[in-house]
Amino acid sequence: MEKGLLALILHAHLPYVRHPEHEYFMEENWLFEAISETYLPLIRIFERLEHDGIPMRLTMTVTPTLASMLMDPHLQERYVRHVKLLIRLCEKEIERTRFQNEYQDLARFYFEHMTYCLETFENRYGRNILTALKGFQDRERLEIITCGATHAFFPVQRSSSMVRAQIMTAAEHYDKIFGRRPIGIWLPECGYYPGVDQLLKDAGLRYFITDTHGILHASPRPKYGVFAPIYCPSGVAAFGRDGQSSQQVWSAAEGYPGDYDYREFYRDVGFDLDLEYLRPFLPPDGTRVNLGIKYHRITGRPDKEPYNRARALAKAEEHAGNFMFNRERQADHLHGFMGRKPVMVAPYDAELFGHWWYEGPEFIDFLIRKIAGYSSSLRLAAPSDVLREYPVNQASEPSFSSWGWKGYAETWLSGVNDWIYPHLHKATMRMEELSGRFSAADGLARRALKQAARELFLAASSDWAFIMHTGTVVPYARERTRRHLINFTEIYEGLTSGTLCEDKLREQENKNPVFPDIQPEIFAGR
Repeated sequence: MEKGLLALILHAHLPYVRHPEHEYFMEENWLFEAISETYLPLIRIFERLEHDGIPMRLTMTVTPTLASMLMDPHLQERYVRHVKLLIRLCEKEIERTRFQNEYQDLARFYFEHMTYCLETFENRYGRNILTALKGFQDRERLEIITCGATHAFFPVQRSSSMVRAQIMTAAEHYDKIFGRRPIGIWLPECGYYPGVDQLLKDAGLRYFITDTHGILHASPRPKYGVFAPIYCPSGVAAFGRDGQSSQQVWSAAEGYPGDYDYREFYRDVGFDLDLEYLRPFLPPDGTRVNLGIKYHRITGRPDKEPYNRARALAKAEEHAGNFMFNRERQADHLHGFMGRKPVMVAPYDAELFGHWWYEGPEFIDFLIRKIAGYSSSLRLAAPSDVLREYPVNQASEPSFSSWGWKGYAETWLSGVNDWIYPHLHKATMRMEELSGRFSAADGLARRALKQAARELFLAASSDWAFIMHTGTVVPYARERTRRHLINFTEIYEGLTSGTLCEDKLREQENKNPVFPDIQPEIFAGR
């Protein structure tokens, strides 16, 4: 007897990073690593499941910034260059490790993987892997949802037109890529505030994903907690994260990715091998960077042991079985007193699977196969499937919430990044002014109006505030925020004073061409 539904949701997102003004730009590697280690391995898993006739039903966010980068010819060309360079390094590594059997086996494994990435990316999908994801959605094996246009954190923009513009632009961008309107959205950083659901409804969205306490603290308190969707006042459904499902993957103490047999992320040949040997594969200035070739397992001690791929995959299969068993027990328990199938929402950053947890895609493969072959009580479902099966749900208003540190926006509004928001609010008010004042503009003024909207969107990305809070590449995050705000201000002053510089505008358009069909009128009025 089927007793529970598992909604596995992968949030694929990267900030918009594109620097054609430089021959090499290190932060562009974020995209290249994600393609090789997460997106292509997931596509490979999906293809194998489909080939084997295994029922598969997953949900995946493809954020507008990520989609834009995946379709960008400049970044596509640079990815090809990147992976060809790594293939050359793998060939050298096969030769270097010829007397070290364990390491040479791994060098050959990486060579085969990089060759697969190049072949699949360039020849099979014509450099646009979105076509693969669209195919899975068209065949109803994958449900693709959207996000804010540039992943702006909605709660700190709630009094402006920014949130509406982010949602509407994202929905229109999705339509152009996937040939249909999106029905669901992952709220950026799971940031919910009362009232945002009405903006989602206006864009035609039927449901959104938020964090656990946003549902548990809803008013009135939901009878079924996070194990059933609730309807907001607008009629849009809210799905909350199941903490038990998440803990087994995310928890530093209990999560599967920390197992000693899995690949160690922090040991990479880019730092382990001789600098002169690596120099042809490093940035032009010789800075050491991760190259993606890692020969060690976590081990649990300073001296790392060699990575054993077969042993790691056996552990991934074991963990997939354990995850399924726990969800079955959870479903059995909840079904007994709910009188309906509980929905266990398990949302994760997609990049966890493959990039951070190298065996993550195989874990998903094993999990789907085990559910299909061995579980009579558990079924994979997308949120839209749940709403079709259970169209009647409790009406309740979720509480203000986010995920991240402390769960109430502190990651994106703290002492290290709060300086951003007065500038963003002022720029948004100016954008509203421009969209009303120049509503009939054409030619150069129209181009400037569209670029102003792009620069404002890019400045509002939650990624920059997140980086400032976590203290990683802070100078880059600060400069990106500052530069987009400066670009916006220059356009605003040029339009309002009649001194717009076309050469300067063209330069900005070439650097940041995201959302070519953006409609700046969407900012008109609050």
